[in-house]
Amino acid sequence: MFITRCKSGCAQAVDTRNMRQFGIDAWQMEGADNYGNVQFTGYYTPVIQARHTRQGEFQYPIYRMPPKRGRLPSRAEIYAGALSDKYILAYSNSLMDNFIMDVQGSGYIDFGDGSPLNFFSYAGKNGHAYRSIGKVLIDRGEVKKEDMSMQAIRHWGETHSEAEVRELLEQNPSFVFFKPQSFAPVKGASAVPLVGRASVASDRSIIPPGTTLLAEVPLLDNNGKFNGQYELRLMVALDVGGAIKGQHFDIYQGIGPEAGHRAGWYNHYGRVWVLKTAPGAGNVFSG
Repeated sequence: MFITRCKSGCAQAVDTRNMRQFGIDAWQMEGADNYGNVQFTGYYTPVIQARHTRQGEFQYPIYRMPPKRGRLPSRAEIYAGALSDKYILAYSNSLMDNFIMDVQGSGYIDFGDGSPLNFFSYAGKNGHAYRSIGKVLIDRGEVKKEDMSMQAIRHWGETHSEAEVRELLEQNPSFVFFKPQSFAPVKGASAVPLVGRASVASDRSIIPPGTTLLAEVPLLDNNGKFNGQYELRLMVALDVGGAIKGQHFDIYQGIGPEAGHRAGWYNHYGRVWVLKTAPGAGNVFSG
């Protein structure tokens, strides 16, 4: 993976106009503000503790996709038992963990029996509109906008009752279903394995899967704050996401808690160039 680190923007480190000599054209994205500032967030693959049957602390169902014979129930209706038990894949010990796997779109399941981790891939959703619970917490005055992150949501959940957590999560009626795959790597919507910090989810209406990008990615300190430096990275759009719209990329951070920590802090801006083969240069991006 190509990486260049630089302060206060990377314009001096790499002049994209010189890429033509290598058969590449670089087209800068305009950004949501029309000044080239593109939003970066992060996502990851969580590892969830679960069991095959309901027992002890493992009380929270993870579901496979039911047949679409009309309107599927909302999150609140599913929590209330609207789906048959025959669609349950596993029971986790945390409703919040289930929700985070839902938002991330996939996860590894540890059944605690010594068997290899099972990959639960995205199988579909219930068709209800997505609503950010982070925004709900901000609107309620529970978390300041500048402090919002996945860590802040987790902390809120750890300091409130199960009933309060459930009520909050029910504010997002969208619900994701999963499909178990043994010994499978993490794959995006393009059915290609994802590489941490090199694969991104994009809005396919403007950045189709397989697009190569040169991204000026802001670097964060241990508290999730921008440290004044950027990394210039080559990345590839290999995934999509329900919350990824317009001039916005979700950077895949990897697997497990450390990746989750990085993903939870990301909500910053940088510049992005879409790389294309220059006319007459052949296909420089072919294998």
